[in-house]
Amino acid sequence: DVQLQASGGGLVQDGESLRLSCAASGCDFSSYDMSWLRQTPGKGVECVSAIDSGGISTYYAGSVKGRFTLSRDNAKNTVFLQMNSLKPEDTAVYYCAFNPDGMYMIASRFRYWGQGTQVTSPA
Repeated sequence: DVQLQASGGGLVQDGESLRLSCAASGCDFSSYDMSWLRQTPGKGVECVSAIDSGGISTYYAGSVKGRFTLSRDNAKNTVFLQMNSLKPEDTAVYYCAFNPDGMYMIASRFRYWGQGTQVTSPA
């Protein structure tokens, strides 16, 4: 079975940093584009970043561009989201996810999801 184990969330002050990790198992990780999405009660689910299977191309939502960096280590079946200069509006549950068919930006198109990790930056 495909499993995605997300970790690294926590409570941080405005302007601080966190690094999220997502370890995959049960799949050919290096063949798949990977994404991080976040869910907030008021805004629904947003795709914040994505990376292609080779780690060459990345996508960032405008709200995080310049502050978040997505990378992957295919030898360790892990994708990392470095989040700097965190803001209260970054508070959300963060999920790693992928669809074997390719890279998508819409939450409904993702087939496999991790369990989510909470990131909180109080106002």
